[in-house]
Amino acid sequence: MNKKQIENALRDYAWMINEIKRQRELLNDVGDNIVAQSGIDSAMPKAQGNTSDPVAMEVIRREKSTKWVEKLEEKVLFIQERILVITDEREKAVLECMLDGMSMVAIGRHMGFSRSHIYQLRDSIVDKIAHSEHFGHIKQLRKKVTNKSCCV
Repeated sequence: MNKKQIENALRDYAWMINEIKRQRELLNDVGDNIVAQSGIDSAMPKAQGNTSDPVAMEVIRREKSTKWVEKLEEKVLFIQERILVITDEREKAVLECMLDGMSMVAIGRHMGFSRSHIYQLRDSIVDKIAHSEHFGHIKQLRKKVTNKSCCV
């Protein structure tokens, strides 16, 4: 991910988490019913083009939703795997507020910092996340977390 994509993923993190949750519930609940309702006909080859079968159309729509949710999950996992590279206390606080869905103005008010200072902290967070792969931080931090959790 480039820096702009990371910045967008941080900004959108809260709604992406909520949407993943919502979509999983929908796909799990209704997905079972659709497969059961469509029966053996759903496994049979279909002619190319559009279908007039509403159940088949719903299956197609849900398949597209599944792919979209997978893309959201990739973005969320990208951020989650790199949270540990943020070690500065102020940056951690800004990051947590961003992940909770707070606006930059609200974070500034909450922390008592100017808007420009909050944006500087955000830019530093984005830089660290963007460069985390280059320095091998992620693998080292994962090992530390894994070792701590297995030995506790």
